[in-house]
Amino acid sequence: MSHRVLWTHAFLDRPLDRFDRACDFWTAVTGTRLSGLRGERQEFVTLLPEKAEACLKVQGVLSGEGGAHLDFAVDDVPAFVEAALELGAEVVTPHERWAVLRSPAGQLFCADEWGRGEPVRPPVVDGTRVDQVCLDIAPSRYDAEVAFWSALLPQWESAPSSLPEFHFVRPGPDLPIRILLQRLGEERETTAHLDLACADIEATRARHEELGAGFMTRGAGWTVMRDPAGGVYCLTGRDPETGGAPRRS
Repeated sequence: MSHRVLWTHAFLDRPLDRFDRACDFWTAVTGTRLSGLRGERQEFVTLLPEKAEACLKVQGVLSGEGGAHLDFAVDDVPAFVEAALELGAEVVTPHERWAVLRSPAGQLFCADEWGRGEPVRPPVVDGTRVDQVCLDIAPSRYDAEVAFWSALLPQWESAPSSLPEFHFVRPGPDLPIRILLQRLGEERETTAHLDLACADIEATRARHEELGAGFMTRGAGWTVMRDPAGGVYCLTGRDPETGGAPRRS
């Protein structure tokens, strides 16, 4: 059975008691507004851009510090789920029209139906764009996880980075969220976080700090931040239009 990914959403998972803080911050930095609340505990909300299709949502979680996960809108949910299971995933929550799954390395992700028209990717806002979910994976699970995502998304480009601890799985330019797999230096549980492509990391950092975010650490071409709800995310020095290397002036 074949399947095709028609759209991608990135979910910010944050403790439910800090849900409002997460929504306030992320609407401010992405230039979006909130949809109506959904769920039994009003724990789901979509961040709505102007004249574009939403690709970012916030979910309030009851336990843990949260993180991030991917949601794939596909043309055939059963085919997508079947392919994931054959590649080593497991179903966490089955449903007729959607499913929650867990990858071989333990990363949760979702599949659901896409019933809308041709989507428009959200624009760059203040020189930044949320465009990547990074999976942080223990060394013992890294190779298998790279193979899993590469096989599950055969229409996406799967390519190693120039640095040996990173691997990209990238859709075409019309889809808003791509995957970066990072091999950690220690054995621990798989986690995930959002990455923003930034034309100017320091200018973006200053603006985010004004909105309540905190600086954690800096690397070569990336800066780790913590949002007001306690969630970790990264500012990365990439072209926010393309997601690739910064443009040379």
